[in-house]
Amino acid sequence: MSISAVRSLCALLVVLTCATLDGATVSPQQADAFERKVEQVRAPRRSGSPPRRTPLTQDEVNSWFAYRAQPHLPQGISSPQLTLVGDNRVSGQATLDLDAIGRRRASGSWMDPWSLLGGRLPLSVTGTLHTRDGIGRFALESATLGGVPLPKLMLQELLSLYSRSESQPRGRSLDDPFPLPSNIRQIEVARGQAVVVQ
Repeated sequence: MSISAVRSLCALLVVLTCATLDGATVSPQQADAFERKVEQVRAPRRSGSPPRRTPLTQDEVNSWFAYRAQPHLPQGISSPQLTLVGDNRVSGQATLDLDAIGRRRASGSWMDPWSLLGGRLPLSVTGTLHTRDGIGRFALESATLGGVPLPKLMLQELLSLYSRSESQPRGRSLDDPFPLPSNIRQIEVARGQAVVVQ
């Protein structure tokens, strides 16, 4: 997986899906298992073969975040965690360094709400991931920053900031559908596990 793809995936997972790891099993072995499964998903599927279903557990994803993700995380985001709630609902948490985000945004306006914030605060986001026919869409249910409700507009600014690229200089929109990578047709989210269908 390319560095930019990993960073985009991390940013998307961190901003769109984040919660605590109570009772979770996080280990280097689980991180290795996640990396093997990602390679399996990236591998071409033989023409005419039945659909490939690759299960990814919540513990594997969170182990990868804990042991392998740090070099790929955008500046200002740390400690991402994911909860696969079930019925395609996801929830998660990450710590935001608001000083780093303020420097990165550098709008210069004293009226910019990000310029008024500082320190490190937990960001929590919950919503539903809809996927079908190779297209995904995230329906936001709630977001908080430091336990205070975060307006959707400010969450959109974070997503835009971290998803900018040459092809999308303004970044991604929270409401827009997005193509799933590696010929993924859909992702089925159950409690504690997601199944990638190709």
